[in-house]
Amino acid sequence: MTLRLYDTAAREVREFSPLVQGKASLYLCGATVQAPPHIGHIRSGVSFDILVRWLVASGYQVTFCRNVTDIDDKILRVAADEGVPWWSVAQRNERAFTRAYDVLGCLPPDVEPRATGHVPEMIALMRRLIGAGHAYAAGGDVYFDVSSYPAYGALSGQRLEHMRAADDTETNDAKRDPRDFALWKGAKPGEPAWETPWGPGRPGWHLECSAMATKYLGAGFDIHGGGLDLVFPHHENELAQSRAAGDEFARYWLHNGLVGVAGAKMSKSLGNSLLVDVMVTRVRPVELRYYLGQAHYRSPLEYSEEALAEAVAAYRRIEGFVTRAAGLLGRPIGAPPGPSPLGGVPGPPEFAAALDDDLGVPQALAVVHETVREGNNALAAGDAGETGRFLAAVRAMLRVLGLDPLAGPWATRGAGDDLHEVVDALVKAALADRQAARERRDYAAADAIRQRLQDAGVLIEDTPDGPRWELKR
Repeated sequence: MTLRLYDTAAREVREFSPLVQGKASLYLCGATVQAPPHIGHIRSGVSFDILVRWLVASGYQVTFCRNVTDIDDKILRVAADEGVPWWSVAQRNERAFTRAYDVLGCLPPDVEPRATGHVPEMIALMRRLIGAGHAYAAGGDVYFDVSSYPAYGALSGQRLEHMRAADDTETNDAKRDPRDFALWKGAKPGEPAWETPWGPGRPGWHLECSAMATKYLGAGFDIHGGGLDLVFPHHENELAQSRAAGDEFARYWLHNGLVGVAGAKMSKSLGNSLLVDVMVTRVRPVELRYYLGQAHYRSPLEYSEEALAEAVAAYRRIEGFVTRAAGLLGRPIGAPPGPSPLGGVPGPPEFAAALDDDLGVPQALAVVHETVREGNNALAAGDAGETGRFLAAVRAMLRVLGLDPLAGPWATRGAGDDLHEVVDALVKAALADRQAARERRDYAAADAIRQRLQDAGVLIEDTPDGPRWELKR
């Protein structure tokens, strides 16, 4: 099966046919950095990270661009409220987003452009639009004339006559039509400004993405991604201004579902934001990644403590097999044995078929769990050959999903390994004392040793092959 993706513009699942054979280009709308990220923001990062990993595993050479919106009305309001420079707010929160992407194991983009670094490209795009009759300057602002582009509304499935006024300026006095949207906003006292032929000012939200996407990926590229809440007006406006300027722009539009709490979209204004920095103190980052990535990317994800706990338990079942099997076989931490799964399609064919079908992660995870079940049976039977085969398949699939517990960033070899070896030696010594107590039928002493280990955060599991230990999570 070839890769098929749901295209928002076509409203159907389409076979992925890239502009250039063997290559795939992806632009993802990244953070507007007025606040630190909650799990609703980072779900997009995890979803498209899985897409990038699967494209690479399928043999594509991927160019991945994810932008940062570092100038925006919201950023300016936060800066004014805090009494700090706008760039201080932007830099602080950009670092928080980078930290969140990294802690959840998202691969870094090939390029991560900031809006403020691309004003010359925005000026050039506005020149083209004004010259073609699709934009106009008025009162220091520059607006896109939506009536000049007959296909406006096609991406979101709306008709122009049914649209409300664009809510991007304090008044609509300078607009020819209230639905026209701002490409450029004239300078105001105390706000940052850049010089243009139409006067000083700052970028409109939509203009920046068209300018940055085409600079790095070309006038036409393969995939444009983002959250479902960006379809209108942001992506609708990007598409309109880019096509009106003569660019093919994106050929596929992919949108991930939103994260909700008690039936409402997660947002700071609702007071239900679950910040990534806080969440990773409650569960391990890899467990949070599993939770955010387990559902189909287009499905809404309703947050609850119960759902998170179920995801944690599911991941630990996978992890338990991998660590036990690797320990039995003496496999080192790092890449799985054999060819890299990111250089060829890994695992059972059902896994590949699931991901090729519009990135069907739930079905792919079902294959992982079934393989784990078979691996546990082989492990229990003491069949090292079969155990090794299942271990290799599971780790290959997990690498594509960014969930391999024995590979970075979840397991790294370094200074911590020396400490692990010391702890291992001490625990084994205690377990030897426990076994000696059991052999002389001093069960009270054996239970006391087990309890002391548990109090220290060491969990003991008695298996047919002897006791094994792990640190309490």
